[in-house]
Amino acid sequence: MSDAPITLAIDRYDRQIPFHDLTVRLPPGLDLEVLQVGQEQAQREGAHRHERMLRDREFDAAEVSLSSYIAACARGLPFTAIPVFPRRLFSLGQIFVHRDSGIAHPRELAGRRVGLQSFQTTLAVLAKGDMASEYGLSLKDVTWVMRDAETVEVKLPPGYTSERLAKGSNIIEALATKQLDAIFYSRTPWRDPDPALPIRRLFADPQAEEKRYFTRNGYWPIMHLVAIKTEIAARCPELPRQLIEAFRSAAEIADAYADDPGWSRFAWSKYARERETEALTSKLWPLGVASNRANLERFIGYSFEQGIIDRRLLVEELFHPSVHAT
Repeated sequence: MSDAPITLAIDRYDRQIPFHDLTVRLPPGLDLEVLQVGQEQAQREGAHRHERMLRDREFDAAEVSLSSYIAACARGLPFTAIPVFPRRLFSLGQIFVHRDSGIAHPRELAGRRVGLQSFQTTLAVLAKGDMASEYGLSLKDVTWVMRDAETVEVKLPPGYTSERLAKGSNIIEALATKQLDAIFYSRTPWRDPDPALPIRRLFADPQAEEKRYFTRNGYWPIMHLVAIKTEIAARCPELPRQLIEAFRSAAEIADAYADDPGWSRFAWSKYARERETEALTSKLWPLGVASNRANLERFIGYSFEQGIIDRRLLVEELFHPSVHAT
């Protein structure tokens, strides 16, 4: 192990609070300097975590976009990863349209202008792939309007139509003012329901759609994984497995938080937890390669079909050899 602490940049989700409040049980010999780095919103050590890791190589290890990491792997950039997935989202509840658009089905997005954070944002890749494979939308019939530059440079394949939002434009305002017909967005446009904001979700009952998706496919889609600089993994070959154990410890501690019905600020969180477990499962956060293979293979396929990578990577190519058997 290196004499200096390993820098680990992660978000401050509930399942990662044990890293930040120092209650996580670290394996012997693992010395971590945990940094709070957001992506869209700044935290204690700032924002733009994906770019700072994959472009600037600022951290030894970091939570990064699955899509951008796959693009980095396909281009031979000096990173490896562990099968730990700190963020997951269904795409179906993250698709928003103008309230007066009349759009009621994904196929009705054909001929429309759809805003994305970037073409390669993980939620965008997932949503595009899901709209095509699950609902029959032709992705080449949409004008894709990107807010941001790509984290890892990609060139859109032939047949796709794309534009950039004007610099400094707000993607939510662009939808509200009908500059866009829809957005595929990894955040929620409102904190509390706002009747003055002329935006709604595409699906009238997104939870029902997501339950059907889970029943068909058997998993909650992955958004992020934990990447490690190759040079650090070479110098500290025990690090990948040590980090997996640390994240496993954090997950166990975080699971216990919800056993207290007063843990959350939300009055009915205990009922939501019970309903979710009944509708889906209590095991939505599996670690390891084997239990996430189908999830990853499908996303790799989406990345290939959308031209983000030029060949279908094997799942094992994403991860350090020491964790292939997990």
